[in-house]
Amino acid sequence: MVRQFRWAAMCLLSGLSAAPLWGATALQCVPYARIVSGVEIRGDALTWWDQAAAQYKRGQKPKKGAVLAFRPAGPMTLGHVAVVSRLLDDRRVLIRHANWSVPGAIEEDVLAIDVSDAGDWSQVRVWHSPTGQMGARTNPTFGFIYPAKAKLREFTPDPALGSSVRFARVDRDQWDEERLPAAMATRGAAPAYARGPATLPQRKPVPKLEADPFIVEYADSAPSQRTLSAIIADVKRETRLN
Repeated sequence: MVRQFRWAAMCLLSGLSAAPLWGATALQCVPYARIVSGVEIRGDALTWWDQAAAQYKRGQKPKKGAVLAFRPAGPMTLGHVAVVSRLLDDRRVLIRHANWSVPGAIEEDVLAIDVSDAGDWSQVRVWHSPTGQMGARTNPTFGFIYPAKAKLREFTPDPALGSSVRFARVDRDQWDEERLPAAMATRGAAPAYARGPATLPQRKPVPKLEADPFIVEYADSAPSQRTLSAIIADVKRETRLN
C-alpha cells in the first residue's frame, strides 16, 4: 500500500506541468502524429517546429497530411502535434490527434478552427470531445510541417507506445454545420457560414468521450488551482479504491 502510494504521488507530482497526470502509461501525441503523418521527428512536441527546419518545408497554410505544431501554453507545457486530415475551408480543418481531450485518447477527424486576427493559423480552437463542443481555450501554434508525401497512415495501437482509447470516426459531413465563434463574424471577411442564421439545422450527434473525473488539469481544461495537499488526498483516496 505504501509503495503504491509513493509511486502514485511521484507520478502525480512529476506530471503537474505536463499533460496527463498518468502520462507514463497513456499514448502521447508525438508517436501518434509521427505514425499517421510519416513525419520522422522525435522528441517533445514543442521541439518539432525547430527540428523540421532542416528536414521539411514549413508554413502557415493547412494541407492534408501536414502536422500542426502547437506552442507550449498553459498546462500544455510540452506543446502538442496534430495531423490535418481534411480541409473544409480557409479557417476550418479536420485533424487527427492523440492525448488531447482525455489521456491517451485518439480523436479522428475532429474540428480545428483558425481564430487568429491575421488568418494565419497562429491561434486555434480545437474540438473538445467530452463536452461535444469547441474547446474554450485559444491555443497558440507555430504552423504546419509538410511531409515529403502527403498521406494519412493508419494507426495500429501498440502497447509499447502506451494505452489508447480509439474513437469512432466522426462523420465528416456533419462539420459543414459547425460555424466559427460568433465574435469572428464581426471581423469583416468571415465566411458565409459564420454569418448564417443563429439557429442551426438538426445535425447528427458527435461522439463524446467520458472524461476521467480525477483528471483536474488537462488540454482544454482551465489550469487547476488545487493545493498540493488536496491533490495528495486524491492520490490516497485512489489508492484505497484500488
